[in-house]
Amino acid sequence: MKGIRQLAEHLDISIGTVSRALNGKADVNEETRRRVLEAADRLGYVANQSGRSLRKGSTGVIGFMMQTGPEITGQGDTFFMSVFDGVQTVFARHKLDLVALLCSSDEDPDAYLQRVVARGFADAIILSATRLHDARFELLARHNIPFITLGRSQTDVGQPWIDLDFEGMAEVAIERLVKSGHRHIGLIWPHGDLNLGHVFVQQARDVLGRHGLSLADNHIFRATPSETGGYGVARQIMACETRPTAVVLVNETLVTGLYRGLEEVGLMPGKDIAIIGRQSSQAQFLQPSLTCFSLSLRDLGISLAESLLSVMPEYQAHYPDAVKRKLWPMELIEGQSG
Repeated sequence: MKGIRQLAEHLDISIGTVSRALNGKADVNEETRRRVLEAADRLGYVANQSGRSLRKGSTGVIGFMMQTGPEITGQGDTFFMSVFDGVQTVFARHKLDLVALLCSSDEDPDAYLQRVVARGFADAIILSATRLHDARFELLARHNIPFITLGRSQTDVGQPWIDLDFEGMAEVAIERLVKSGHRHIGLIWPHGDLNLGHVFVQQARDVLGRHGLSLADNHIFRATPSETGGYGVARQIMACETRPTAVVLVNETLVTGLYRGLEEVGLMPGKDIAIIGRQSSQAQFLQPSLTCFSLSLRDLGISLAESLLSVMPEYQAHYPDAVKRKLWPMELIEGQSG
């Protein structure tokens, strides 16, 4: 059995009565409601979701836009999977479904989102990989589509956002390295024009400046967020005329490749060069142990979902105290690498 018409014919009840019973309307007596629900369960009734969406003016789907590609998500990146788990934990309370909107690295993200919006695919959007200037914000605002961003941008339309506290990470990491005697410190910048890279580099420059130090341009290393990207940075470090004695990694997936690459060029992590990164499942077995910043990705996902629902009229009463904008803290875990 697939539809409401077949269910109504089986019970010899009008389609309208069956519909009201399935949707919990108060004008259906309990005996009829019980018969309808039992029959629906027994016979495998499946609601016509497209019809429901037309009647309600919503789809029950929230889209999470992220970029994909062999150099971005093709090598075991678990960051988003852990965030998704927290997001869907909240959406399940309201029978909402999270759908990943996968924009290929070969496609313009603005054009991709325009296509999603034109199709009316989702009731709301979560955006990641926010850029320094991001036209996607203005697109969603023009179409009155609720959205939240995992990250900030200089483009600001008043939307809620949650971002990792990259300023705090830079502050703690650079202060730690300077205190340990390092004067030539490098940073590994994520690919593209991501806002987090600009935020992190600026804060690092500010901290170094307080100590009369500077960040050399050739000590800002560009890398794709993957083990291969980290591996390549090792040779860039070795090629520097004055090589950094310490590096800080913003992205968590680079570090295993960086360790391997450094060892191949004769630099021992934690001895010849200090390394501070971010905790990940890939890094937990590294030797020497990684000095890293940790956070609960599942809790981050929960907060993202609750903040988004708090600006959607149908759900906002459930989340009156949800944060609208927050820098998500990260905790330093001391290891042997830096």
